[in-house]
Amino acid sequence: MRRAITLAARALGATSPNPVVGCVILDAAGEPAGEGFHQRAGGPHAEIHALRAAGDRASGGTAYVTLEPCDHTGRTGPCARALVEAGIARVVYAVGDPNPQATGGADTLRAAGVRVEQGLLAGEAEAGNAAWLTSVRLGRPHVLWKYAATLDGRIAAADATSRWITSAESRADVHRLRAEADAVVVGSGTARADDPHLAVRGVEGAVQPLRVVVDTEATAVRPGARVLDAAAPTLIAVAEDADTTHLKAAGPGEEPVDVLRLPRAERGLSVPDLLAALHARGVRSVLLEGGPTLAGAFVAAGAVDKVVGYLAPVLLGAGPAALGDAGITTLARALRLRMTGTERVGPDLRITAAPERAAPAGTAPAGTATVATPKER
Repeated sequence: MRRAITLAARALGATSPNPVVGCVILDAAGEPAGEGFHQRAGGPHAEIHALRAAGDRASGGTAYVTLEPCDHTGRTGPCARALVEAGIARVVYAVGDPNPQATGGADTLRAAGVRVEQGLLAGEAEAGNAAWLTSVRLGRPHVLWKYAATLDGRIAAADATSRWITSAESRADVHRLRAEADAVVVGSGTARADDPHLAVRGVEGAVQPLRVVVDTEATAVRPGARVLDAAAPTLIAVAEDADTTHLKAAGPGEEPVDVLRLPRAERGLSVPDLLAALHARGVRSVLLEGGPTLAGAFVAAGAVDKVVGYLAPVLLGAGPAALGDAGITTLARALRLRMTGTERVGPDLRITAAPERAAPAGTAPAGTATVATPKER
């Protein structure tokens, strides 16, 4: 099963709106016969790849799958029936399928006389498929907030200089996170201050994520901005009444820029509305790279499912903090996190954590907090 989880992870960022799934098949003697993973939406599922690799050796064997085999016909056929037809005698899956359109595979297998077991390494499989599970359970993308800061929590110096606080190794690791995400989101302050590119570099075979800039007044992203090049698709989220005339021929080849208009809220744009719109576009995982105000809005909305912080052995003593106002006014209301990982990345320390209130693959539904104002990062 652990091998199946490893296989599934190879397709992170490439299968949306489908889940990542891995499968390993052992023959009747318990020897490895075939393996595979779901590589892209619309392509064969993990079980099909594994069955093709196993051939006749699948008969009487055992299939280890990270997610309950599906029992519906979409762009591909039902995997549960394919396993039955191949003569699989036993299926062990980690996580039940919460999608009402696809669930039922276990029942189909049992009805055909296949021995079925559930729950092996379920926690690891849940973590590996967190984006898709969050999208099914909560109807919004899974959000990973990433930040880079000094050891005293500053993301820039008092004069606004910030390149580079963390090491080249940490920056390369961030490109891995981008490659695993469907969308990368920043605010207008970051767009103004850094003119970020937001595309993936240095990751072979990466599917470029959607680059999203939250620019309420449509004043931060101007023609010629790096985020408007042809390296990856770009979406600019603006207020319904914002003037976007300057973006009509600012895209690659002087094409119009893709603009998402959202209703105004008390402060900028609504986080739930933004995430709902991205979900409708097939986005299942968001890498939030915005500054402290945008991050604070997502935290206040209950829309941060995972935090990855890169801490550099540097002290500044002044400058903006990593997180802005998140609506937390007293220690009793602090958002407590549970550590899930610490690792050295070059000279830096990468800390991974998740909200205590969060289930392994999601959080409580987002509230009504709002996106950063156009003048803040």
